[in-house]
Amino acid sequence: MPVGEIIAIGTELLLGEIQDTNTAYIARKFRDAGIDLYRTMIVGDNTERIAQAIREAVDRSDIVITTGGLGPTVDDPTRLAVATAFGTDLEFRPELWEQIQDRFSRFHRHATENNRRQAYIPCGAISIENQVGTAPAFFFERNSKIVISLPGVPREMEHLIQHKVLPLLDERFKLKGIIKAHVIHTAGVGESQVDEWIGELETNANPTVGLLCHPGQIDIRVTAKAGSESEADAMIQEMVAQVQQLVGVAIFGSNQDTLEQVVLTRLGLHNWQLSLVECGFGGAIAERLAKAGFSPGQSQILPELCQPSDLQQMTQSYHAQQATEVTLGAGFYPGPVQQDLYLYLITPNSTLEVNRSYGGPPALGSAWAVQTALDFIRRNIP
Repeated sequence: MPVGEIIAIGTELLLGEIQDTNTAYIARKFRDAGIDLYRTMIVGDNTERIAQAIREAVDRSDIVITTGGLGPTVDDPTRLAVATAFGTDLEFRPELWEQIQDRFSRFHRHATENNRRQAYIPCGAISIENQVGTAPAFFFERNSKIVISLPGVPREMEHLIQHKVLPLLDERFKLKGIIKAHVIHTAGVGESQVDEWIGELETNANPTVGLLCHPGQIDIRVTAKAGSESEADAMIQEMVAQVQQLVGVAIFGSNQDTLEQVVLTRLGLHNWQLSLVECGFGGAIAERLAKAGFSPGQSQILPELCQPSDLQQMTQSYHAQQATEVTLGAGFYPGPVQQDLYLYLITPNSTLEVNRSYGGPPALGSAWAVQTALDFIRRNIP
């Protein structure tokens, strides 16, 4: 499999003024095409630093994609940076200037003189017509390595990747492989516990196994490199079976599954109805469930914090009033250091109560509490 790198260019990215979404998009396309992505970086609008980044990337990788810095202004340095990296000059391409002028005229506008800068590309580079923008893209090849420079406007970049770049890379590198990922979702356990269960699998070379943490949820990502999708699926299936055996009931789904969907599906299998009593959540649990089809009318949101004993009584009363099979009372008590969660669940089979505490970033406490409450329902519905 060829190895790729991505260089996002723009001082505005380094300053945090805008978010780099281009890298994530290209990374997904690389994965689907079977291109190994080893590194990504962000470089400001400085010609020498960009040129150095390109030289280093070309030494390591077969394919280098740059995004941004192809506009008409003085602080758009990518064209000159690529030329500098390969020890060449910029040259004016009349056909590119005609394309730029033609595009402006189609929108009843006139290209200004600074747009003329966009018709300069490195000597020896091959232009890529940008049919959805004014900035021509281009690529430069040397010693079986290729550098492709694309505009930073996301829609322009995406169009060029899909319609120009991927066919070009397929032609040059005869792309046949695939990198496929499968994500297993767990809840009710911490990262260290999951790592203890599957740590040995995390050392596997192919497919690889890695962990990704969210508030109240740990994802296990299984990624396979193979010659075909069916081969990758078989590799993933075998590894997923091992993970399932080791992790067990902490797993609630995979890929696009959500905890709220799983909860409502389990309730539906029994034809059970759910009611909620929320204290300190502001209706966040009902809101999550509503996205999966739960009726918000089956919930009671308490305007003030109440003690666990009061919440328990209110839950019992609301359970009788609503005549639902399942009722959850949930109280969230945030603090400056520790955030506490009290859960009281009534089902046809049992009445359960638990206390949980969260010591992570306070801003994530509410998300953790909602996820933990939903998982408590899931684990207690057969």
